[in-house]
Amino acid sequence: MLRVLICACLWAMAALGSVPSEWVPVRWSSTDPKSLTLLEGTRINCLLLEWDAKNAASFTGFASAAAQKNIASVAVLRPGADAIAQVKGALNSKMRGIVLEGDFPEGTASAMRGISGGVPVIEISLRSRMKLGSADPVIGTYQGVWAGIQVVEGHTAKAGPSGTAWIDTNTGFLRAVRAWGTAQVWLANLPPEKTVIPVTRYLQMIGDCEMVGARWVVALDSDFSSKLLRRDAKAVSDWARITELLGYYEEHREWRALRPGGKLALVQATGEGALLSGGILDMIAVKHTPVKAVPAARLSAEALQGATMAVNVNNEGLDAHQKEILKAFARSGGTVLNGPAGWQNSEPADKQKITLDESELKRIDDMWHDVQGMIGRRNLGVRLFNVSSMLSNLLASDDGKQVYVQLVNYADYPVDSVTMHVLGNFSKATLFTPDGKTKSLEVYKNEEGTGVDIDAVAIAATVRLET
Repeated sequence: MLRVLICACLWAMAALGSVPSEWVPVRWSSTDPKSLTLLEGTRINCLLLEWDAKNAASFTGFASAAAQKNIASVAVLRPGADAIAQVKGALNSKMRGIVLEGDFPEGTASAMRGISGGVPVIEISLRSRMKLGSADPVIGTYQGVWAGIQVVEGHTAKAGPSGTAWIDTNTGFLRAVRAWGTAQVWLANLPPEKTVIPVTRYLQMIGDCEMVGARWVVALDSDFSSKLLRRDAKAVSDWARITELLGYYEEHREWRALRPGGKLALVQATGEGALLSGGILDMIAVKHTPVKAVPAARLSAEALQGATMAVNVNNEGLDAHQKEILKAFARSGGTVLNGPAGWQNSEPADKQKITLDESELKRIDDMWHDVQGMIGRRNLGVRLFNVSSMLSNLLASDDGKQVYVQLVNYADYPVDSVTMHVLGNFSKATLFTPDGKTKSLEVYKNEEGTGVDIDAVAIAATVRLET
């Protein structure tokens, strides 16, 4: 019987045309099959629904209708109720996946997989409980910052330790998580409560995650969601912009498999601040210096390949073998900056904490000055100009013949006249934008390699350079 159930589940997943790592997830507040028309023509193929056993029949009808459109209906379960009963109810209602969201007892996911008959079980947990390096196709967390330029009293942009406008971003944390393995990473944080979110902020959240190869589980605020289900014209128009951006990144999903293309590696342990937002990884990114996250537990010569500089956050936390790897890197011509005592963050006792407090930000400021002193004005892969409201990510093909510069704009207005100087000699440059258009860009030589100019970036753009 179990074998039949497993085969049926695998067939169902094949019929949906996707596996969990390929799901494009969105939280959905309706079980009315008519709401599925809002997904027509989009790349969305996974809907997360808050499971309600009392309305199981409506879930069954919705899941069946969604499956006919190759959309996976996934039941979101939360701690407190009988987990086994919830899973069985969701499976009986033809749910194509189970999400355990919250602080479940250790081992719950394994137990649920034992009775799910092959239906995927995905954990969305505290950052500190993510199964880093596991074989799970998807790992996720509900802890994230809401991406965008931080505005303080007086409606001005807050300056960070680097002296530029401070951008709230999840990219440093996501870089650190993705460095552990090949699992698709879901960031499933919710919009701020009792807040109507402008559509540009949703777009920035999507770009913030996708730029470094992760996915944001799209979650609309209650006002937006209710208006969308009523087919309010403005809500439908904004929804089209959101689905267009999701489609842009899905159309180029191969970008997620590219390797970091910069020359700087940051060695940091998980318990030393790597899973916090606003730390040294974010600080480096805000200055548009390409950086590759290297978990201390996975430090190796291969992990440092391609880098010319390495920042080691906590040298005393490394064992003799790991220290020797960095010494060998230095002997081969690399530059190593070993952080002094006190550089590293200890894992916060409050597991709900994901950002730094004022005293920690001051310490990050000191760290940044040390790192900046090592880097100077060197080009470690790409340098960008006129991008104070933007973040970037440099990626490269394995053979180095192609590099990609991902750009996300966190301002509410387009950024004009962006200039990038890329290391290496490239003969061709192509600009990709979310509207599906491509444009050839003029390349020119400079002392750092190759220069490219972009007229304007609205929300997101990608430049591919080829030799």
